[in-house]
Amino acid sequence: MSKFRFIALQEVSQRKPVDVHAPEKEVADYFGSHVFNKKNMQKYLSQQTIDAIDQAVNESKNISLQDADLIANGMKSWAKDNGVTHYTHWFQPLTDGTAEKHDSFFEFSKEGNPIERFSGKVLVQQEPDASSFPSGGLRNTFEARGYTAWDISSPAFIVDDTLCIPTIFISYTGEALDYKTPLLKALMSVDKAATGVCQYFDKNVQKVTANLGWEQEYFLVDSALYRARPDLCLTGRTLMGHSSAKEQQLDDHYFGSIPSRVTSFMKDLEYECYKLGIPLKTRHNEVAPNQFELAPIYEEVNLANDHNQLVMDLMKRIALKHNFNVLFHEKPFQSVNGSGKHNNWSLTTDTGVNLFAPGKNPKGNMLFLTFIINVMVMVFKNQDLIRASIMSATNNRRLGANEAPPAILSVFLGKSLSKMLDKLEKEVVDYKMTPEEKTALKLGIGKIPEILIDNTDRNRTSPFAFTGNRFEFRAQGSSANCAASMIVINAAMAHQLSDFKNQVDELINKNVNKDEAIFRVLKKLIKESKSICFEGDGYSKQWEKEAKKRRLTNINNVPQALLKYEDKASKKVLIGEKIFNEAELESRVDVEMEKYVKKIQIEARVLGDLTINHIIPTAVTYQNRLLDNIVKMKEVFSADEYEQLTCKRRELIKEIQEHIDELKRLVNEMIEARKYANNLPDIRQKAFAYSDKVDIYQDKIREHIDTLEMEIDNELWPLVKYRELLFTK
Repeated sequence: MSKFRFIALQEVSQRKPVDVHAPEKEVADYFGSHVFNKKNMQKYLSQQTIDAIDQAVNESKNISLQDADLIANGMKSWAKDNGVTHYTHWFQPLTDGTAEKHDSFFEFSKEGNPIERFSGKVLVQQEPDASSFPSGGLRNTFEARGYTAWDISSPAFIVDDTLCIPTIFISYTGEALDYKTPLLKALMSVDKAATGVCQYFDKNVQKVTANLGWEQEYFLVDSALYRARPDLCLTGRTLMGHSSAKEQQLDDHYFGSIPSRVTSFMKDLEYECYKLGIPLKTRHNEVAPNQFELAPIYEEVNLANDHNQLVMDLMKRIALKHNFNVLFHEKPFQSVNGSGKHNNWSLTTDTGVNLFAPGKNPKGNMLFLTFIINVMVMVFKNQDLIRASIMSATNNRRLGANEAPPAILSVFLGKSLSKMLDKLEKEVVDYKMTPEEKTALKLGIGKIPEILIDNTDRNRTSPFAFTGNRFEFRAQGSSANCAASMIVINAAMAHQLSDFKNQVDELINKNVNKDEAIFRVLKKLIKESKSICFEGDGYSKQWEKEAKKRRLTNINNVPQALLKYEDKASKKVLIGEKIFNEAELESRVDVEMEKYVKKIQIEARVLGDLTINHIIPTAVTYQNRLLDNIVKMKEVFSADEYEQLTCKRRELIKEIQEHIDELKRLVNEMIEARKYANNLPDIRQKAFAYSDKVDIYQDKIREHIDTLEMEIDNELWPLVKYRELLFTK
């Protein structure tokens, strides 16, 4: 075994679970203790100031500078009582991570005396250097000025000795340079549109809130093994590695007992999350070896997204304390399941109604039907835009594999609900239940059939599945910012609901009864979009053929998928709902293209380096051993015996040489393809070149390396193998 593998495995063998000193009291006693929430505000702010914050949040109004000073002073006092020395504007640039610049409270007064100060002006707005963040051409490197502005709807929190203030991030000229700014706009848009539709049924509805419950999948790898794999360190995935004899075939890891070291990590993580007001609820083993999942109770989308970004950062830091590295890459290991981040999305009213749950009376069920059908239409009309929101170099490794939804967008409603919509489309009044179906509620309104209560199965192969009181969007990758898809889904839903309302109002203005007008439009929408609904196996080849017949799109090429952001239909949603302007939308596409190029570029460079400097020298060393062995055998055996005994060995030497030659050729060709792509003037041209001319070499090179791994002496192989990465605890 190579020295590096031996040292890494020896280090792992000595690991023990890290002691976690969590408090012995109830979670409720310390939940949110590191958050400037209502409970903590009441100790440091007047009720009048708290009311000003509530008004700013609920009515989307600006906070006055006077109130900002009062809030900043109270926030600083609370923070200092918790050992804080610094503050930061915490934001989400287009890097799929978070950013922060720490400043201390320390200043000099006018008289030159040292003081600690935190003003409302600093709380509300700061000016970080924006030149080195992705902007998609919105600004040049020498145009460094950018602004962070306080998002008052997401509470400040403490990490270590730093007060973190969630903010938006915009350029000097006002364009959004982050995920939060367009997300807030999309949430305002869906609130307005959904409230308008709800008022057909209940005039008391004044606000609709979008909710998100994310499920975060991830892998844990021991830090020693991680460091022994340069590809994992630099790209987040293994660029080579023959499959282990045992992987996930026995399904024995899924929901199995959690390893003690992992349990220790999870306990530590949960404790830190609870202090930060993150309501983690679920933890378990996932399907692949060393793969796990955690999930919180659902929250308002903006807050839930902030919490997901914070959790991912905490996971990385806490994992290191437990001698783990956490992997968020969507496909870190080729032959086992990858990781997604399922987004459970729902809409609720300020009157306490979940719009995706059957109602308790006929009007409530009519409301439920209206929103379910509009979701179906939204996905049908915006399938290319929704796909674009989750496409990346990393997620494309996972989409379409056996554990992930395919690149074809479809909606799963369940047999009962689908059957009910069929009846609705055909204007059948009395839908008779079969003995197998559960009790139903009669709507009692015009031509609407019965609605079933909790009578739907789940479909793990569906990208957009109805699961009883929410829709589960399963296609988003585990490393992504939830906002990417939530911006698109909420903006598209807002656009569809506005269109629906316009159609209904047009009929009402023609003296059609309101309920009849709603029914007519719903029936029309079902006919137009029912091809998006699919109940079967989304992984099957038959579905690909069927989807093609239904004229549903199936785009696996990342750059091609990203260009759909700029389709006429997409612009109607994103620009029409004022989520982006033309320049911002174009820049988003360029940013995603650039991220794609850089990730494939890094992978190609790492793969070339490992091939030339690690794999080929190892193959030559083993080849020389075989040659030495053959030479020595000639001295011992007769000519006939020698020919017979060394025949297979000589074939192996020849085969190894063929792999070496092919690897050299393929790496050189990949380098030339990179040079060609790098010299193209436009980032979009580069993206297509990297997709079509560079990325294609990775699997070809890997195939030769993985074959060599099975032929070369285990003692010589330089990299930690899959069986060690996946099963060493």
